[in-house]
Amino acid sequence: MTPLNRAETSFIDIFGYKPECFFQAPGRVNLIGEHTDYNDGYVLPVAINFHTVVAATKRQDKSVRVVAADYASEMDVFSLDEPIVKLEAPRWANYIRGVVSGLLERGYELGGVDIAVSGNIPQGSGLSSSAALEVAIGQTFKSMFGLAISQADIALVGQEAEHSFAGTKCGIMDQLVSAKGSKDHALLIDCRSLESNAIPIPKEISILIVDSSVNRGLVDSEYNSRRKQCEEAARLLRVKALRDISSSDLEKRMSELPIEVAKRAVHVVSENERTLAAAEALATSNLKRLSILMAESHQSMRDDFEITVPAVDLIVDTIGSVIGEQGGVRMTGGGFGGCVVALLAPHLIQDVTDALAATYERETGLRESIMVCKASEGSGSLAGPSV
Repeated sequence: MTPLNRAETSFIDIFGYKPECFFQAPGRVNLIGEHTDYNDGYVLPVAINFHTVVAATKRQDKSVRVVAADYASEMDVFSLDEPIVKLEAPRWANYIRGVVSGLLERGYELGGVDIAVSGNIPQGSGLSSSAALEVAIGQTFKSMFGLAISQADIALVGQEAEHSFAGTKCGIMDQLVSAKGSKDHALLIDCRSLESNAIPIPKEISILIVDSSVNRGLVDSEYNSRRKQCEEAARLLRVKALRDISSSDLEKRMSELPIEVAKRAVHVVSENERTLAAAEALATSNLKRLSILMAESHQSMRDDFEITVPAVDLIVDTIGSVIGEQGGVRMTGGGFGGCVVALLAPHLIQDVTDALAATYERETGLRESIMVCKASEGSGSLAGPSV
């Protein structure tokens, strides 16, 4: 059953009538530019064809009723006439509450809604299922109540919800590409100005995502720790953000930073430069250059930012040994598990699949999950199920 069908079925089962409207927001994979977004830097993500789907109908009162079709139809109910508070459980409800609270704080007039949510974005894998949920909810209220809010502001509301209701001090990348993604394109985002440029993905390149199945239990605390270290580096270097210093200038000033903080800064500053170069390489189908840049990105995440784990490194090394300079591969996402992304020629997909099947489970005790993705449109309305 598709997420669209699950959302409709759950809506009918719980609320007793058919939903009137359907909306979607995609997950994302970041091709390059890791932990640069909250440093005002550059990122190059792709909205993927895995989505969070919302079925919804307006209510005549100020109640918001939400059912999570993928969580045994758990429910959350809250009123727009009362302060919206963070819950201890269920955790998924906080992403929705945070978005609705953020819209109200910005002065938008909202009414009650019945909502059912479903999705097929693997959770906890670094493909931004939480951002897709936030953006899908923002898109739902925008469309149903005719809100004069931009897609970029929907992303900002989602980011604020992640900060205040979910407790992760994420950057803007995940929500922005979910809201503004472009079919068959990556999105080069300037995370300071929020300007974005669509970069075409050559037809001869496939996007392969490999989920390591490593539990990412440390990601929130370590993510916030890395962010604080980057902020400390910027403070000691007397710049607004690490985006504002070049690699050559950083090298001259390394002695001003504690060793660990310096390593974090090296990653972010060099990653910004790699991201701009990778956008150009992608646009010109320069796979050899892209291969080098993605390899350097992974090495920097492993050695300077220290966010990879052995199982993820094994996947990267295995894929790299198969594709060589015919594509690029690196860890993607916040780190400490999650996914690897590879850009490669379609004819190499089976070779990569075979290589991983021969080594990964034997050496780690884990089983990888492989997805071939396409670059998708950002959030918007959906037609209802055909049957």
